[in-house]
Amino acid sequence: MWYNYRMEKNKKFYCVAVDMGYGHQRAAYPLANWAQGGIINANNYSGITDEEKNLWSSQRGLYELISYFKKIPLIGEMVFGTMDKLQDIDEFYPKRDLSDTTLQQQFFFNKVKKGLGKKLVAELSAKPLPLLATFFVPVYFGEYYNYPEQIYCLVCDADINRSWAPINPAKSQTIYFASTARAKKRLMMYGVKADKIITTGFPLPTENIGGEKKPILKADLASRLSRLDPGGIFTKKRQSAIDFELGRSVRPNKQAISLTFAIGGAGAQRELADIFLPRLKKLIKQNRLKLNLVAGVRDEVKEYFEDLLKSLGLSKNNNIKIIFQKNKNQYFKNFNRVLRQTDILMTKPSELSFYAGLGLPILMTPIVGAQERENRLWLQSIGAGLDTLDLNYMDEWLMDWLQEGVLARAAWQGYMEAENLASYTIPKIINNTI
Repeated sequence: MWYNYRMEKNKKFYCVAVDMGYGHQRAAYPLANWAQGGIINANNYSGITDEEKNLWSSQRGLYELISYFKKIPLIGEMVFGTMDKLQDIDEFYPKRDLSDTTLQQQFFFNKVKKGLGKKLVAELSAKPLPLLATFFVPVYFGEYYNYPEQIYCLVCDADINRSWAPINPAKSQTIYFASTARAKKRLMMYGVKADKIITTGFPLPTENIGGEKKPILKADLASRLSRLDPGGIFTKKRQSAIDFELGRSVRPNKQAISLTFAIGGAGAQRELADIFLPRLKKLIKQNRLKLNLVAGVRDEVKEYFEDLLKSLGLSKNNNIKIIFQKNKNQYFKNFNRVLRQTDILMTKPSELSFYAGLGLPILMTPIVGAQERENRLWLQSIGAGLDTLDLNYMDEWLMDWLQEGVLARAAWQGYMEAENLASYTIPKIINNTI
């Protein structure tokens, strides 16, 4: 009770996300206890005009349609490629001035000049508090309509395109929380001043961390490492460092491992389960593997997984669970609970890439978009992400990686190299307590 009370007393900022996929709301979710009035969705808040809502809905619907359409040979790739080009991220080298505005930026800014976000800014200005946005458009309308308090922007990918920076970065007073050192350097290429950027990492669920000393995270990682390294190949080499960092000994055991397969908000990549699940069926029935299929909030994905399990005779197997909730907050809460018992997270390199910071090895499925390309490179650079191999033989290479300590090493690298305290440092920075 004391801990929750303390968080209530520190509610000193507005947190504005957008309801598009999962990424921007997932970034905001860990900060809800510090945010005045909870999370505000710029495209679905109380009192939003029909005109605004229709604009946002059309953008989200188009993105989800094209993301799912991508899997259709030739035509799908062409359509997706056209959309993705608008969100493309320029080559990082050579370092140069990239502050010119882009078509995507101009599109949204023109909507802002016609009134997008004006009503929300007016409502928040009636009782002004610092404003933290997990998407770039609220920054546009906050600056354009002269929001009277400090604006912050939380970057949700390892590298970003020009749209994340202000229209006029030289005059902007917005402060950026960068997810990675690379994202900070990219913002500087876009013209954002260095003193307006703080590298914090991506906010991770506090229920999976337990506080700034990370008691829950450390205990869960110790347990996970023991299962991910049954032969002690990795942990024996790093035993003293692991024991010192986690405050407890890690001894290999041969318990069943747990794999969680999470797909994106658009529901794309569900069909990958058609390939790997028949290969994992034997391991599941032998009680060597537990599997969580994450349907999120999408009924059609839940039904898809149910039909697949039925076709394989696995509907009643206790080692398989479908993770599904009717609303996103409940989904995030349930998903985070499941992660505490998860040993391997299999997902496309979306915002979940940063969950490597929880000591989860990330099995990366094919990318969808430029941001995921950069997230994939970041995961590889810190040693926390592994590309999935041929899913037709997943049972073979997954067990090889388990026996060789490959997955344990990736789990450890993610914990050590990815920032995992952003959910605590960001509120402190906003509240001027550090």
